[in-house]
Amino acid sequence: MSTPGLAAKSPRIGVHAPTSGGMAKRSIEYALTTEAEAIQVFASNPRGWAMPEANIVADTTFRDRAAELDILTYVHAPFLINLGSPTVATYENSVASTRYSLKRARDIGALGTVIHTGSAVDVTHVPTAWKQIKTGMMPVLNSLKEDDPWLLLEPTAGQGQSLVKKLDDLLMYFEALEWHPKVGVCLDTCHVFAAGHDISKKGGMTETLDLLVTLVGIDRIKHIHTNDSMDVCGALKDRHQNLGEGEIGLKAFEELIAHPAVANAPLILETPGQETEHGAEIKLLKKMRSKRK
Repeated sequence: MSTPGLAAKSPRIGVHAPTSGGMAKRSIEYALTTEAEAIQVFASNPRGWAMPEANIVADTTFRDRAAELDILTYVHAPFLINLGSPTVATYENSVASTRYSLKRARDIGALGTVIHTGSAVDVTHVPTAWKQIKTGMMPVLNSLKEDDPWLLLEPTAGQGQSLVKKLDDLLMYFEALEWHPKVGVCLDTCHVFAAGHDISKKGGMTETLDLLVTLVGIDRIKHIHTNDSMDVCGALKDRHQNLGEGEIGLKAFEELIAHPAVANAPLILETPGQETEHGAEIKLLKKMRSKRK
């Protein structure tokens, strides 16, 4: 599904696509049915540590089909990953799973791998968490080549001992990773709202994106999870809602799609529903994009 009229400086619109039945078939079909221009997929069980061997034929079919249809692809790493965990087994599995997810992204031609920024769990572990993130991840990052996928840090909803409670905390993460040139940001609109950035107020989304640009630079903003929120600002709850049906509201997403920071960062839906709901939301975002100056 090519998009010949899509300007180079307009964000792609897409969705997290299911993989049951195989990425080469189910995920691509989902993109076609919903008219998505980009998709995010799980390359392994999102709730487990299993790292299955790649199916080279299936990966090649998926990669070639996505390229043929001009569909950009991204991988979301398992939810269990927590590079700041005080539990040794969890930390070691997290480093291994992140390395694996980056490899799987390369295998399927994905542009980036999204990981949650995680938690120190115990406040006394915070200083050690930053040190272990550096120790574990710098060898992984330094092994990446220029054309390998990006590692995309996704701040969570700010609950507990989250390492990134507010966007300013991203500076600590980037310091730990030595501002490596292959590290970028995946902003989740529900998470940032839950963490206390009021993107629902007039100008709030613009203000938040301006802050993110100031903190990490526009070139590191690579991916946007585009979700409304079931809960109010600052609730510290990660509960996604369909666009316009939650506490954030549609005006915020109009501001989002108009901001220069997202010009080359695809907007990926992680909202409730399947083809019908996601197709309608993609159509809505494309309509907003058509008004972008």
